[in-house]
Amino acid sequence: MSLTQRSAVVRRLIVSPGSAPQHRSTAPVVASAAAVSAVLRAFGRPPEDLPARTVVLLGADTLDGVGPEHEGFTVRTADTPGRALRQAHRELHEGTADLALVAGFGEPDPRTITVYAVKRAAEAVADGDAVLGVLDVTTPGGEDTTPPLRPLTGSPRGTDPDRHRLVCWSGQNADDEMRVRDELLPMLSGVHREIFPALPATVPCGTAPGPIRGAAVTVSALAAPAVHKARATDASRPRPVALLFPGQGSQHAGMAAGLYRREPVFTAAVDAALSHMGEEGPRIRADWLDPARAAIGIDDVRRAQPLLFAIDYALGCLVLSWGVRPTALLGHSAGELVAATFAGVVSLRDAVAMVLARVREAVKIPAGGMLAVAASEEQVLPYLTADVAVAAVNANQQVMLAGSKDPLTEVAARLKADGHTVVTVPATSPFHSPAMAPASDAVEVAYRDIPLREPKMALYSGYTGALMSPQEARSPRFWARQITDTVYFRKALDELLAADDVLLVEVGPRQTLTAFARRHRSVRLGAGAVTPVLPARAGTPEADRQSVLTAAARIWTEGHDLDLNAVARLWTWSEEEAAGAEPRVPARAQTQLA
Repeated sequence: MSLTQRSAVVRRLIVSPGSAPQHRSTAPVVASAAAVSAVLRAFGRPPEDLPARTVVLLGADTLDGVGPEHEGFTVRTADTPGRALRQAHRELHEGTADLALVAGFGEPDPRTITVYAVKRAAEAVADGDAVLGVLDVTTPGGEDTTPPLRPLTGSPRGTDPDRHRLVCWSGQNADDEMRVRDELLPMLSGVHREIFPALPATVPCGTAPGPIRGAAVTVSALAAPAVHKARATDASRPRPVALLFPGQGSQHAGMAAGLYRREPVFTAAVDAALSHMGEEGPRIRADWLDPARAAIGIDDVRRAQPLLFAIDYALGCLVLSWGVRPTALLGHSAGELVAATFAGVVSLRDAVAMVLARVREAVKIPAGGMLAVAASEEQVLPYLTADVAVAAVNANQQVMLAGSKDPLTEVAARLKADGHTVVTVPATSPFHSPAMAPASDAVEVAYRDIPLREPKMALYSGYTGALMSPQEARSPRFWARQITDTVYFRKALDELLAADDVLLVEVGPRQTLTAFARRHRSVRLGAGAVTPVLPARAGTPEADRQSVLTAAARIWTEGHDLDLNAVARLWTWSEEEAAGAEPRVPARAQTQLA
């Protein structure tokens, strides 16, 4: 059984709820309302910040003043803590819960409760949780026995001296930065190539980074020249970070595959997303990692949207694992659902269900496509027909059209005849056009059963061109109509950049949104800035890692103090086990069981 199919004990805390439960050795264990409230708050998060599908499992005999729900969360009892932990494992595995808070009363003494937070293991690693270990429910002993925790495997090391790595340095002023760089250059010139991956990620070591910063992404043989030529920047006033998530049309064969099994958080996050896709998950992974033998092409909606969601989500987790805390999120088309996942509107499992519902209904619509046109919205309006609509307005002179296959072909011919530049977008379905109306109506019905919440951070919507309101975030109709409605990305980006000067980070393939952002007046004037995480086109696995490191360098030289030990996993970690083996997790995600 793979890691993505297991539950993991994330953390364990001992709390005193005030009115203590009775100890099992003298009387039946009775759980009070105060005790359940203490369990919900055991890990320092208010209940409203817990996943919507949080279940409280109590190793108690009876409840005192507590119903099947408490503060909006399901509460169940089990005869023993062991049964409660095993029930948590089943519910996580079956997908009926996203987090289980398991309470053992009278542990370690009569007046305390031991609370375990239990999540699916891959999601725990992707979220950077402090993982105690994996519940081993296969150990014999019966339902009442507490399942042991199997320690997570330590971090594999991949110290290939020919892989790119990041070198950072800083100073308190320009002269100090130059002094540090001059001390660094001889070390890089004389270091043995086998030692290069093990050098510190930042210089000087052991002190807080200064405001004048430099960084270089390089291999061993070119390290000294790269550091010598790097430009130092003043990072004393860092701009906040906003994440951009691209949608369909940005996908390409093998996108971000160079990070899989070579970066633990990215790997776990991809596995976590695919694990919620049922039998299609392994097929999608196989087609992604071996495009030459793919059963379904990457531009088919059955591959493009589920895989693009998984990649965008995994890259977002990767950037967050560095310690980046974005102040705003903006997704394009299907990317808006990824942004909503990070904003807390919807759980990962439910977001995947929403993507799959879109795909399921989209394949029922007759074949169509999308076009990118170098023109304004006003210029293309005369060319539109009942079957062809404006799908997206991305920049002042860049729009997308969508529609059924034959009418779209005719519109493309007319535009080209009149001298417009027209490019076919890789898509097989006419998203954001009236042709998708039956699919929109069908997914709205499916979305009514999904818990939706208001955003916990600034979430800009391409469908309104403004901040997403709590009412919109909680509306199944709002999410369903995204299949048919125009994406006003330019307007949403206008709103985001009007609110603040930010560093935009595109967490997705192909740099499509980066290109749009570079045309924006704020970025052209230098008030805002943009950096992509992945290359502009398909390349080698090493090119993927080099591009990610370049993004990390840009964020660090902007003035954000990254967890450079986490960034270093891109050149010190690898997982090259055979497909189907349990992925390992980084050593920093482990704690010893007391």
